[in-house]
Amino acid sequence: MKRFAWPSLVISSLLAAALAAAETRPQYGGTLHVAMRAAPATLDPSDSTQTDSFTRRNLTLLIFETLLTTDSSGRMHPALALSWQAALGNQRWQFRLRRDVKFHDGTALTAEIAAASLRAANPSWKVFAEGDSVVIECETNDPEVPGELALPRNSIVKRNPDGKPSGTGPFHIVDWQPAKKLTLAAEENYWGGRPFLDAIEIEVGKNYHDQSIALELGRADLVEVAPEQVHRASIDGRHVSSSEPMELVALLFARDATTPEEKLLREALALSVERASMRSVLLQGAGQPAPSILPTWMSGYGFVFPAETDLPRARHLRDQVRGVTTWTIAYDSSDPIARLLAERVALNARDAGLSLQPAATPAADVRVVRIPLAAADPWIALANVGPVIGLPAPKINGGSAEDLYSAEQSLLATRRLIPLFHLPATYAAAGTLRNWKPGPDGSWSLADAWLENEKQ
Repeated sequence: MKRFAWPSLVISSLLAAALAAAETRPQYGGTLHVAMRAAPATLDPSDSTQTDSFTRRNLTLLIFETLLTTDSSGRMHPALALSWQAALGNQRWQFRLRRDVKFHDGTALTAEIAAASLRAANPSWKVFAEGDSVVIECETNDPEVPGELALPRNSIVKRNPDGKPSGTGPFHIVDWQPAKKLTLAAEENYWGGRPFLDAIEIEVGKNYHDQSIALELGRADLVEVAPEQVHRASIDGRHVSSSEPMELVALLFARDATTPEEKLLREALALSVERASMRSVLLQGAGQPAPSILPTWMSGYGFVFPAETDLPRARHLRDQVRGVTTWTIAYDSSDPIARLLAERVALNARDAGLSLQPAATPAADVRVVRIPLAAADPWIALANVGPVIGLPAPKINGGSAEDLYSAEQSLLATRRLIPLFHLPATYAAAGTLRNWKPGPDGSWSLADAWLENEKQ
């Protein structure tokens, strides 16, 4: 008997390993149910009237694709463009397209369609087709063109006469109820290979509470988690995943400071804010205090900006101004944490001798805003913040960390923006969702995700 004990053990181990491998092998089929808070009214990536959000970006990348993509380290990779090259000191860029790619309506991808799509998204760009390539000509040296082309808003879209957009992505549109629900199906002839999922149903406009209940009851497989609920969700055993801190929470003034006195008052407000206590109590430890626009993990220098409260100096600045008026501070009424932050900022300001009145109104002197940073690339992220807050993109001279810091300082010096926190995009998933997690920039990749013992 002893002669056969070892071979028997080996056979048993091999069988167990084979069964384990079979259990974890990706499965085709199933419908993924997703719930999101943002409620986009259109799926056109170039529609600048729609508020930017992680939801909108991720919906875009399920249906459409960009010429290039970036990995978790920020390196550029081919997507619809197989190769690219710069000439004339980064003033002329050429992107050679991938062959045999088709839109969901069966139309072949051409350089003419791609160029037209980019012109629609960027009216000021000089973009044209040249053979099987798209060419972009810039007025000045612009090394960030490839990174800009990787942004979801620069996805390639074929706009049909009926107004319906067609993409080349891993899923195509089955049904779209604006601001309510989007149903997608796997694209059988996707150039990158058919996705494992058969379909994705995405309900938009769902608040955090409704999303949590849907996940708990098995009605959703993937939902967002509010910043202040992340710690509790982890304790409750949810499958929680987060991006790097990619969302800037800040105070945004409606207009420029027109007098030196007004600048002093805004500086006093910035010095009165108790970020540490807000993070501890209101955000339950989520995110990072942010005296800077860019998070430290992205820029490498965020720690040099002072984040501590300085009430004595805030009061000193306040005392230099006579006849201080009351500012209204507004917040998104659908965002509970924004209301709490507005109220706490008003209390902090009172300690410095300032007067702020919270209100859920579209017209206010200052607002609590949440700005998803455009990319993990600090240069592109900073360049896109300016237009979002109503200022020109900062002028960046050179490519060093010092140049980046100087450009960020120029935006902060306007006193239009007072950064408060950097928050990650956080999601909770059902245990059956496999091979999925958000990227550092909050992006999804559901083409390779699959459902184990999926719900039918």
